[in-house]
Amino acid sequence: MSVSNASSMLAAWLSLFSNIALTLLKLIVGFLFNSQVLIADGIHNAGDVIASATALGSMRISAIPPDEDHPYGHGKAEVVGASMVAVILMLAAFYIGYHSIMLLFEPPAQPHVIALIAAAISMVWKLALYVYTMKAGRAANSKGLIATAQDHLADVYASAAAFLGIGLALIGEYYGYSLLAYGDPIAGIIVALLILKLAYETGRESIDILMEKAVQPQKIDDYTAVLSAMPEVKRIDRIRAREHGHYIVVDIRIGVDATLTIQQGHDISRLMKRNIMQADAQVTEVLVHLNPWYADEKEAPSAAATTKSAPPTSSR
Repeated sequence: MSVSNASSMLAAWLSLFSNIALTLLKLIVGFLFNSQVLIADGIHNAGDVIASATALGSMRISAIPPDEDHPYGHGKAEVVGASMVAVILMLAAFYIGYHSIMLLFEPPAQPHVIALIAAAISMVWKLALYVYTMKAGRAANSKGLIATAQDHLADVYASAAAFLGIGLALIGEYYGYSLLAYGDPIAGIIVALLILKLAYETGRESIDILMEKAVQPQKIDDYTAVLSAMPEVKRIDRIRAREHGHYIVVDIRIGVDATLTIQQGHDISRLMKRNIMQADAQVTEVLVHLNPWYADEKEAPSAAATTKSAPPTSSR
């Protein structure tokens, strides 16, 4: 297991155990001190346990090497896991929003400073987890871990709302402002909207990858620059690339001297693959199709016209 993978798995396990601990903390304190907002946040955190377990499982599957049934690897398992986390986030947003609206029509609960402390601990803990998990996720380009980090950020919002609501209720009780007791459900509605936005962004990225959306144009430009710098490359007919979980697969069609031998074409293909993979560490597979190029060509044939010119040459 590589260093980045080990760091990713550590962050995933830490997220899982942290969510379990925070769920117990919020539910115990919430029931002991009759804090409805903390109970709601605890139930939301219980969903995070499922989300963390889902992300961890998908990351373990994505780390399995390619096999006969999955020749391109298992990287999309992380994307499936991330989409499931997005669904859990969406459900959490609806739950928090519904619960907050219902609290507006009920007598406010008696606030307690212990509940305020529990909310503060959760907020700080989750913020630290978000920073750590997002850093590890981006370093490994792990979609599952990045989705888990987004889930931690949603919890920061939820805990901040709980802290604000309990704090306002305590201030209102101390100074006799009864309306401040309803600050918590109002903050909860705002938090629900923020979490819904996170769910949309996480889900959209997962769907884009599952639907084979192309990588950013800048990456295509970078691959083009790498190939253009090679004297063996006479014409670039097409470059495509897609994310396959935490890695990228590149598909290129290149015009080379038509008089080259099969061995020379094979060697050039391997060189192309090596150069692209050195330029972008996220690339793990480069599929090369060689088309013939003639010295007297005045115009480069279109990609459609050159597709049948030569069989694809493996770059492995």
